[in-house]
Amino acid sequence: MPYLWFLVILVGLVWAQSYVNLALPDYTSKIVNHGIVGKNIDAIWSNGTQMLLLTFLGGLCAIGVGFIAARISTGYTRRLREAVFTKVEGFSLDEFNKFSSSSLVTRSTNDMQQIQNVISMVLRIAFLAPFMGVGSIIKAHQMAPSMSWIVIIAIGVMMSMIIVLFMVAIPKFTIIQKLVDTLSLQTREMLTGVRVIRAYNKDDYQQKKFNTTNKQSTDLNMFVNRLMMLMQPLMTLVMGLSAVAVIWVGSYQISSGNLQVGNLLALMQYVSQTIMAFLMISIVFIMVPRAAVSGKRIGEILNTKPSIVDPEKASHLPEAAVGLVEFKNVSFGYQGSEQMVLENISFEAKPGQTTAIIGGTSSGKSTILNLIPRLYDVSGGMITIDGVNIKDIPQTELHAKIGYVPQKASLFSGTIKSNIIYGNPEASDDHIERAISIAQASEFINGLPKKLNSPVSESGSNLSGGQKQRLSIARALLKKPQIYLFDDSFSALDFKTDAALRSALKKETANETFIIVAQRISTIMQADKIIVVDEGKIVGMGRHDELLKSTPEYREIAESQLSASELLEEA
Repeated sequence: MPYLWFLVILVGLVWAQSYVNLALPDYTSKIVNHGIVGKNIDAIWSNGTQMLLLTFLGGLCAIGVGFIAARISTGYTRRLREAVFTKVEGFSLDEFNKFSSSSLVTRSTNDMQQIQNVISMVLRIAFLAPFMGVGSIIKAHQMAPSMSWIVIIAIGVMMSMIIVLFMVAIPKFTIIQKLVDTLSLQTREMLTGVRVIRAYNKDDYQQKKFNTTNKQSTDLNMFVNRLMMLMQPLMTLVMGLSAVAVIWVGSYQISSGNLQVGNLLALMQYVSQTIMAFLMISIVFIMVPRAAVSGKRIGEILNTKPSIVDPEKASHLPEAAVGLVEFKNVSFGYQGSEQMVLENISFEAKPGQTTAIIGGTSSGKSTILNLIPRLYDVSGGMITIDGVNIKDIPQTELHAKIGYVPQKASLFSGTIKSNIIYGNPEASDDHIERAISIAQASEFINGLPKKLNSPVSESGSNLSGGQKQRLSIARALLKKPQIYLFDDSFSALDFKTDAALRSALKKETANETFIIVAQRISTIMQADKIIVVDEGKIVGMGRHDELLKSTPEYREIAESQLSASELLEEA
């Protein structure tokens, strides 16, 4: 509603500004005809004073229009950006796979800026230009009907130029925005992969790759900007030729007594205002299609329906919930793929027990874990927690029961403390210290100058892989969930730290459900249940010593990591 009132006020101010612009040439005519030619000093002072007051009023109106246009455009863009951010927050991993992260960033920044600029320009010009254009044509016709043909020809020439430029420039805008996406992606890859690039001496290759895209973007932007810059000199040329035509024809009209000198000067101003109005309209015609491309890209985000949503009729976990996780004939396949990643997965993960999942590369281990917090939804079958289908549980309630440590430790810019308390901001200092101690992170944190207040760079780039994993584990522990999900979360730890951490975790999670995906046999040897996955299917389930005898796939993994004597001891 406030925006509607702003718009009403804006239209009023634009009308007043247009009135002032159209009235000023009349005063010019009166000053020349009655004051200078008629030698009436009072007419000069009277009309001149009114002209100054109108000019001051027009200036105030222009300031008001600019302020309101900026208020509406920035406010609308802020709300639109919030809507996009909220929508993206609700995306599942399927939607993130559809939109690359670099494209989402570009759409939330560059495309938003395009829309904001155009809204501001349209509000300032779209109402003013038609008032001025139509009003100037009418006033010019009233002042010298016999010279209207000059205005008509000038308008025809301008419209032809606008149409030609419009047809040439529009197709380029879609390509430009896609190139912005590509540049953002390549920049992100270069910044995140700088170590690999330097290690393989690929600096020149990356630079050449980036320069190719950058040159394409630069050339297209130069082409479009040159077209837009061409508008002003062409319009100025038309304006100049029109002024020459007005003076040429007007001189004959004055000599024949059909036109006064003041009217000729006013007529020149009206012709100039008409051409300026069409110049402003041409700018809008050029800018709006570019913003339309950006609007379409943002609309693609807003119109995307998340594949994972809360149920209309939610079911809640029982008050006596203990965190029993059960997979019942679960199958899963990515959207658009005919091949199933997981087939007929069935097992129980009980509270107070450690359930480990192991298998070869791309066997589906991490996918099983990602299905529990509904990062993906199952394609078939059912996953339950304490007998309740996770699809029927509100996502906030489901996530509150889970402590998740991803395969790639994810930290946020801030401090070590802000990252640890991320899931439990109200945690006491004692609880924080306990979580850090269990995660085996006390030594390296206390060795830092600012300890818990030490800064963490974006994505934790100033920390080692092992340090990031331990902070991620401490973050999950501090949340005190009923279900722990560890996705290969010990891979960056040395064997000594790994063993100490597992021992501390076993005591801490004695009553919780603990599900771990691991590559190391040593990490899961003591698990209560080990699930062996191969090509998306469970090929073995049991304890370590049982699987060595019954499951060839597990024994093959064990033989690749353990010595013959260690295998013999375990067998």
